[in-house]
Amino acid sequence: MKTTGRPYHHGSLPEKLVEHAVELLDEGGAEAVTVREVARRAGVSPAAPFRHFPDRAALMAAVAEAVMVDFGVVQLAAVRSAEALPFRALGTAFVHYALAHPHRFALLRTVLFAADRSPAIEEGHRAFTNAITDMIVAGQRRGELRRADPELIRIAAQALVYGLSQMFVDDYLDASRAETLINEVVDLFGLGVLASGRSVDA
Repeated sequence: MKTTGRPYHHGSLPEKLVEHAVELLDEGGAEAVTVREVARRAGVSPAAPFRHFPDRAALMAAVAEAVMVDFGVVQLAAVRSAEALPFRALGTAFVHYALAHPHRFALLRTVLFAADRSPAIEEGHRAFTNAITDMIVAGQRRGELRRADPELIRIAAQALVYGLSQMFVDDYLDASRAETLINEVVDLFGLGVLASGRSVDA
């Protein structure tokens, strides 16, 4: 994103500040996000952001919420456009997002594992997990997934893709092998949850 130097309308400034903060996050991680630099990129005074965000923590909370929304949109879009099993598409999209946006993934990990999630983060997380559970139930009804506790399948699947994502982000696994490893690991997991007679490519 590039700034134009034109003044923002008052109502759009908070969104622009968050956009620039996400840019900084992508470039250098959470530590790179400073209120002063966000203001500079937005073309406003260093004090202007504080009219919308009382401190850096409030700005970072808004950034985390924006990232969570983006993450959810990307995952659900992958499911809707899936040519085969939606459940498989979701797993691969999860890991691809972490690979494409490692700093966003790190921020989400921090806020989701926090003892006191913000109401917006809590609501977003609940909506996302409910959507996954509903997708699993729908897959079971179509005969794609075996009959088992949908919540347990969701937890196992999320643990798998979260762990695989973290291994790539930590450089424990070679990112150059990502496509092959993602497909093979997700397919191997699929053998355990697919209904009898189903193929991971079906």
